[in-house]
Amino acid sequence: MPAWKNAVFNEDVYLEDVLRKATDIPDTMLSAAGPCVTFVRNLSHNNINLNMKNKILPFLVLALLFGTAAIAQTGNKVIIGTIDSIQSKILNEQRKIWVYVPNNGSGDASSMQRYPVVYLLDGDAHFYSVVGMIQQLSQVNGNTICPEMIVVGIPNTDRNRDLTPTHTAVDRSMGIDSAFSEISGGGEQFMAFIEKELMPYIDATYPTQPYKTLIGHSFGGLMVMDALVNHTKLFNSYICIEPGMWWDKMYFLKTTEKALSENNFAGTTLYLGIANTMEEGMDIKKVQNDSTIETRQIRSILTLDQYIKSQKQNGLRYESKYYSNDDHSSVPMIASYDALRFIFEKYRFKLSRKEFMDSTMVFADKYEKHYADVSQLFGYKVNPPENQINGMGYRFLHMKQYDKANRFFKMNVDNYPKSFNVYDAYGDYFEATGNKPKAMENFRKALSVQESAETRKKLEKLLK
Repeated sequence: MPAWKNAVFNEDVYLEDVLRKATDIPDTMLSAAGPCVTFVRNLSHNNINLNMKNKILPFLVLALLFGTAAIAQTGNKVIIGTIDSIQSKILNEQRKIWVYVPNNGSGDASSMQRYPVVYLLDGDAHFYSVVGMIQQLSQVNGNTICPEMIVVGIPNTDRNRDLTPTHTAVDRSMGIDSAFSEISGGGEQFMAFIEKELMPYIDATYPTQPYKTLIGHSFGGLMVMDALVNHTKLFNSYICIEPGMWWDKMYFLKTTEKALSENNFAGTTLYLGIANTMEEGMDIKKVQNDSTIETRQIRSILTLDQYIKSQKQNGLRYESKYYSNDDHSSVPMIASYDALRFIFEKYRFKLSRKEFMDSTMVFADKYEKHYADVSQLFGYKVNPPENQINGMGYRFLHMKQYDKANRFFKMNVDNYPKSFNVYDAYGDYFEATGNKPKAMENFRKALSVQESAETRKKLEKLLK
């Protein structure tokens, strides 16, 4: 039996140990990547044949190059975000916000690496699942299914006020009593808070990019639809899950349909998740002819779905899915996952082993073209992550593919001219290839950006 069949997970076995022995990846790059538990004890000393090893290694390498999930660890605690707050003049109250920033949350507004932002309604309920999902899809195992993103969770202070777009009369059949009716309809004020106070604060405090996504479920979904039709350009993409389109005795549904028929939504994306809230014996066809209160929720959403699909002229990029095995409470996670994959379907970078190992510039050309396409999708220039490109440069340097390595190091210098790291890495490249003047030039540039004992030591060594 091959040795790997008997391998077990052990938190003391790290992928960097395997790659250090089986490849030429430098220690500096490996230590920066952080520990990654793996079932491989020592790939260079087990019974995997050479052919299998050659197939496995490039993808293990890529998983490392494209980053492992970065979660801040303090002592024996795992921390995934920060509870921040903002004083709202519009709402006349202090509002807490839960914020996740990728890569240990190390970036501030001046960070070299910047990220799209997800604004999450009912933030305290969905923060953990959405952050974990985005991390998995953007970092873990080398995934590039969606970009790394900042997540801003917005907990509620008065959900019935903030997440209802219009004032409604008492509707006891849907749980709207006089107390609920009296405070309803604060959605426009809440949206004004997001647009005029929260967004400027987030952009000033955290390393953001312009691309924004809004996610909401139930009444949160109702506000997503309100934002889409009344504040279309406030967000680039909208994830609407189980919205209460029955709100205000279907009046909100009617006004939404009117806006969808009259307005232009080109450049905007919407994903609609629909749960199975039907009683036993009812199906998706029968329910559309039903008129009971019990089916008003799903009927209103199905009506919305059909209407959106009929309005091809408005330019909205749209997809919906009915989740027959999920109810109103369980659907947010799976719908968010599918929505992210739909919204960012062109973001994923697909790479073959042949392209990675090829010594020509095919891989570098593909990389640059991919991010040019992503930039077109986002509507502004999106640079490939600095740490990914840095890792590629070091990998190809140690494979002795010097022209290819130079291309990646130079790509980082062009994209991140204010970064200490790009010049330090480029200096390593020139030192390794015997170009002492250029190595010293880049080490000096690095030191002009940021003092580093290690870089200073490298420069002094070359000056001797």
